[in-house]
Amino acid sequence: MEIWFIIVTICLAALLKFITNFFNQCNNKRKLPPGPRNIPVIGDFLWLRKSFSELEPFLRELISKYGPLVTLRIGSRPAIFVGSHSLAHRALIQNGAVFCDRPRAIATGRVLNSNQHNVSSAVYGPLWRLLRRNLNSEILHPSRVKSFSHARRSVLGILIRRLLEAESESAPVKAVDHFQYAMFCLLVLMCFGDKLDEDQIKRVESVQRDLLLSFQRFNILNFWPGVGKIVFRKRWSELYQLRRNQENVLIPLIHDRIKSKQERERKRRTDKSDNGVGDEEDGIVAYVDTLLDLELPDEKRKINDGEMVSLCGEFLSAGTDTTSTTFQWIMANLVKYPQIQAKLYEEISSIMGEPPSLQLSKGKEENIVFVKEDDLQKMTYLKAVVLEALRRHPPGHFVLPHAVTEDVELDGYLVPKNASVNFMVAEMGLDPKVWENPTEFKPERFLMSANDDDKNGGELFDITGSREIKMMPFGAGRRICPGAGLALLHLEYFVANLVWYFEWKAVDGDDVDLSEKQEFTIVMKNPLRAHITARVK
Repeated sequence: MEIWFIIVTICLAALLKFITNFFNQCNNKRKLPPGPRNIPVIGDFLWLRKSFSELEPFLRELISKYGPLVTLRIGSRPAIFVGSHSLAHRALIQNGAVFCDRPRAIATGRVLNSNQHNVSSAVYGPLWRLLRRNLNSEILHPSRVKSFSHARRSVLGILIRRLLEAESESAPVKAVDHFQYAMFCLLVLMCFGDKLDEDQIKRVESVQRDLLLSFQRFNILNFWPGVGKIVFRKRWSELYQLRRNQENVLIPLIHDRIKSKQERERKRRTDKSDNGVGDEEDGIVAYVDTLLDLELPDEKRKINDGEMVSLCGEFLSAGTDTTSTTFQWIMANLVKYPQIQAKLYEEISSIMGEPPSLQLSKGKEENIVFVKEDDLQKMTYLKAVVLEALRRHPPGHFVLPHAVTEDVELDGYLVPKNASVNFMVAEMGLDPKVWENPTEFKPERFLMSANDDDKNGGELFDITGSREIKMMPFGAGRRICPGAGLALLHLEYFVANLVWYFEWKAVDGDDVDLSEKQEFTIVMKNPLRAHITARVK
């Protein structure tokens, strides 16, 4: 009975889709970018089962055949893919006000982003401006980022202690596990303000990763969601359960922070000793604190618990997974190419001297002498290594889909308002017309960029793409990742200290495999395992 229902539904849907597309094409004199023919509904069904990483080889073939703009029919709207640096710049920078929208959220996405009530998925308008401005001014402003320097020191100390313990066991270190945990400690502190114990952090990490790693298998639910809720009832129940698990872990932390903030404010009023904003004890203003008094502009109400969970979940995932993924790619290349690691250590030690010996017990992490954040500004080769990793191994091969606020023309083709516009980040970073020997890991290419750019103040590289897009790991234009500066700081800070204190070597007989696979980000298919040795005993 269920099979016949699906077959009849698909046939009817195919007929309706064909009629709709026919009339749309007749009414539109301008053409969509070229692309392969699509069998209505059946083709949609097949595309929705694939991730973008599975589509990527096929898209490369289409671009070589049709040019840098191609169209696929995925779901109820066309998906336009941009594989050209110049077209990306024309769209996102020169015509940024039109290309800054987001597509209407898919059915499964609405469950996790509270119907587009978060920064990354909100449609262009008052809500997005409110959420983005709050994040930029209250958490990502340089003065606020600096206020978390003590937290970064503390987390780095924990990470180094864990690495020393692994070294003492003479076993290869699985670097990404330690770094991911350290980053989660830091982002949880930035999000909720209070230091959580290890069990709490692991619970937060567990529910976040369950959602991220499972999300792809729910793509099929976006195929005619009304019908799917009948046919795929069990899978919908699994998705709702994952969301409930996330809420059950994060909402108590949010409420605890609200309660502690109210208690501090009462104490200030009683003692009349208010001497600053945020946490009275350590000056920390958490992300949750900044959300409590926001009023949604169209609905004239405060943010509810579900929306708070979506915003906090977004903050944790965006700040942890992309950074820890890039860190692993950096360390993998430093292990694979020891001459690059040696050159990086030489730069760090020329500024800092030799690292002191490490004799550390639990709870004494703050006794370590670290490369300071101010010292990073002098380390041009370090910055080049990080940029080369972002070019060669961007954590996402596509930025989040864009949409246009109105029908617009790009390179002579129509980009309709209902389309999703996708920018092929990895393809741009490997374009031989822009990058010499693009598959090589060569940080020096960014040092040459700095020398060529003296007229612009000696800037190493314009990662925002405002002058010219050569690569865009953080996106570009009005929807560029707001946390790009924070991510670069974290990568430079942690890589500098871990290379200064430890020599990283490949496991005997084990060549570092740079093969990729997609999880939430594009990660190493075989995670990096390396031997580490303290440089000074």
